[in-house]
Amino acid sequence: MSRAPDPSGPGAIGATAPIGVAIVGGGPAGLSAGLQLVRANRRIAILDSNRPRHSATLQSHGFLTRDGAPPLELRRIGREEFEAYPTATFAQSIVREIEPLDPDEARGIGFPDGIGFAVRGTGVRGAPDVEFRARRVLVTAGLTEELPDLPMIRAFYGTALHSCVECDGFEKSDKPLVLIGETSDVFARALLISRFSSDLIVFTNAADTVTAHQEQQLAAIGIRVERRRIDDIVGERAEMTGVRLSDGEVIPRVGGFVRPRWHAPVEFLGDRALARDDWGLIVVSDRGETSLRGVYAAGDIVPPGPQQLIIAAGEGARVAGKMNMDLIRGALGVGQVDD
Repeated sequence: MSRAPDPSGPGAIGATAPIGVAIVGGGPAGLSAGLQLVRANRRIAILDSNRPRHSATLQSHGFLTRDGAPPLELRRIGREEFEAYPTATFAQSIVREIEPLDPDEARGIGFPDGIGFAVRGTGVRGAPDVEFRARRVLVTAGLTEELPDLPMIRAFYGTALHSCVECDGFEKSDKPLVLIGETSDVFARALLISRFSSDLIVFTNAADTVTAHQEQQLAAIGIRVERRRIDDIVGERAEMTGVRLSDGEVIPRVGGFVRPRWHAPVEFLGDRALARDDWGLIVVSDRGETSLRGVYAAGDIVPPGPQQLIIAAGEGARVAGKMNMDLIRGALGVGQVDD
């Protein structure tokens, strides 16, 4: 029996042409996945709002061949490489809705396994609104972050204060540092930072996040735990100079790390809730698929959460390979399991 050609295969993308995968988010994970998939002769659209979480960061580190490059420069290069392929589309838009297609509708437009999605986005910076019909969706939208509620913390975030120890710890070596955190993993973060500075103070901002036993362990390696509530971060011009506590005392510090709370922004799925872990991150299978069939996720939005850019890019490539096999199997009717 002959089969209809797979519309997510090679060919130019028209305004309403069906595509293989719609990727939500044009950071390292999304761009890496997109590159792998266009190289697999898939029609791919990346929808990106151009509002990266790390836009305040001047340099990224640990990315082989690009150590020290600005994150926005990495995105620019990645986008150019992706768009060099004829089956690639990059849309500057905010995804506002992802709606699963009825199986009959999906088959009617050439999606052989009856799985498909309508992906709609609102253009930004003068770009037009977009709508795609995609066989699969990959969410690499990253996370939104909630920093401790301190008036001046944003003024120093990305320069003096950072959230990724692996990304920015080396540049803080041998300096008097702060770790501000109200989450349960503050103790582990303090241990990481101890590799870079012997002058570290952990500020819990009155949260009960460090146990008495953990405080003793930190004290044994010279790390102090300060439990008083923080009033604000202080500095002169663009330089951080200390942490002011609620009683007025200022403890001199020149920089350090803060542990945000993370939120996975998937409102575009409406009331179709995805399974999440205790941190609110999107739970995925070994294949990278979420609890909603046909929707995959990769990068910071999945456990264990934010990591180095090179790891996010690697995860995007890995999940792209699984998606490509899913699409092949779906078109041939041979099931989902990888042999």
